[in-house]
Amino acid sequence: DQFEIPIVYQPHFKKDTFPITDYGAVKDGITLNTKSIQSAIDDCAKKGGGTVLFPAGYWLTGPIVLASNVELHAEKGALISFTPDKTQYPLVSSYFEGVEAARCQSPISAKNAENIAITGKGIWNGSGDVWRPLKKGKVTDSEWKKLIASGGVLTPDKSYWYSSASALLGAERNDIGKLANGKQLRDYEAIHDFLRPNMLQFAGCKNILITDATFENSPAWTLHLLMSDQISLLNVTVKNPWYGQNTDGIDLESSTHVLLDGCSFDTGDDGICIKSGRDEEGRKRGLATENVVVQNCTVYHAHGGFVVGSEMSGGAKNLYVSNCNFIGTDIGLRFKTTRGRGGVVENIYASHINMKDIAGEAILFDMYYMAKDPVPLAGEKREMPKIELMPFTEGTPVFRNFFMSDIVCDGAERAIFIRGIPESQIRNIQLTNLVMKTRKGIECTEATQIGFHQVKLLTTDTDPVVYLQNSSDIRLDGLQYKAGATLLFSINGDRSKEIHVLNTDLKMARKQVAFDYGAGSDALDIQK
Repeated sequence: DQFEIPIVYQPHFKKDTFPITDYGAVKDGITLNTKSIQSAIDDCAKKGGGTVLFPAGYWLTGPIVLASNVELHAEKGALISFTPDKTQYPLVSSYFEGVEAARCQSPISAKNAENIAITGKGIWNGSGDVWRPLKKGKVTDSEWKKLIASGGVLTPDKSYWYSSASALLGAERNDIGKLANGKQLRDYEAIHDFLRPNMLQFAGCKNILITDATFENSPAWTLHLLMSDQISLLNVTVKNPWYGQNTDGIDLESSTHVLLDGCSFDTGDDGICIKSGRDEEGRKRGLATENVVVQNCTVYHAHGGFVVGSEMSGGAKNLYVSNCNFIGTDIGLRFKTTRGRGGVVENIYASHINMKDIAGEAILFDMYYMAKDPVPLAGEKREMPKIELMPFTEGTPVFRNFFMSDIVCDGAERAIFIRGIPESQIRNIQLTNLVMKTRKGIECTEATQIGFHQVKLLTTDTDPVVYLQNSSDIRLDGLQYKAGATLLFSINGDRSKEIHVLNTDLKMARKQVAFDYGAGSDALDIQK
């Protein structure tokens, strides 16, 4: 599967430097420097661009807006801390989960700007702990007591902490601030604190460079690149607490020509996430995220290492992921959608991926995504979704053409999980050279043209090693598994057919195959 990797342009800047200290900024951690920093940015832009310099020191600021041809350079030793005073973040017209919505102004933002950059080894801190709600079960008793003592309010059942009555009111209304049906920004002032900002949002921008910087403690999504083109993120670090709700590391939404190289993510939601709008709004926008290269990246704690969805109604295609490590993520490679989204996800390439201590599935394709944490909390019961055939409409999602090779996983609940929907089976996944040390093996439902080539499954639960349901044109070539496996293949459903097994020693299993729920023995073809 040879492919031509897209070239990404990196912006250049005039040599002129504009130190924020020339505009009155004070590095005492007390002085609010918003006006000084914004003046430096605006002056730099007015004079044709250059570098706005943050020297080493503690710089407190409110939200700032980047302008065309401006590079923000934070020296090593610079800490730019966005004020915890929520009144400094006015409601603005923004985007949330793919729809136009009122949100508090992002600490760093740009709209329709060209040639913009954030560089240098400084640290950008979003003061996210004053914004984010917190679930009691995610912290210790002493941390919970300390949090309550700091202020804020609890839900009636005392299971969730919110930073203010305004934040709790928004949660109770479950109101995302959607700007539709004549709604204005002022209509959402009562739930201002609930409408948490993404830490950085660049919308409609072109030629973006972010390099060497650290972004931490984000109020919501950390880096949100939306409807933008030519984006480079090099050696960027994102660090949020593991319990930080909605703190995705990076969200590339309806954006094209992207290079992520040498980046590190440790966060409370998805790590590297591909999106393209939600439901009808996303389909109307019609902008896929495409031509994305992710290489030499590490994801630590996160709901998923590399994730597509679930807001992918505009589609996603031509995504290349290689030489990445996922250590302690809930899921490794995660592709999620649901009925109603629509959109086509296709031409995804992943190779040379290492995974360690994955809580859930190493590789997951799921068209029944239900917006829950991928790993149930202690005592939480999950129901299987009901299987029913629905008509194929513009809201029906499509997953096809995935090519994955040279993947090693040391520790996961399950190696591979594939679950399509009857009216839109997942199509053409080719998995080659995998070594998976996991509790369970392969589960594949409502899929076709799936190839497992040289897959080694070292599973502790071998009843069964491979579970197939209502799937067809499945090829298992060179499958290796533990000697003494209880059951090698469980084949289920009357639509299971054309399951081909090659170059596999079936004699190592106590029982080779079981047919159930209407599956017939003619569904399986074993080639000696």
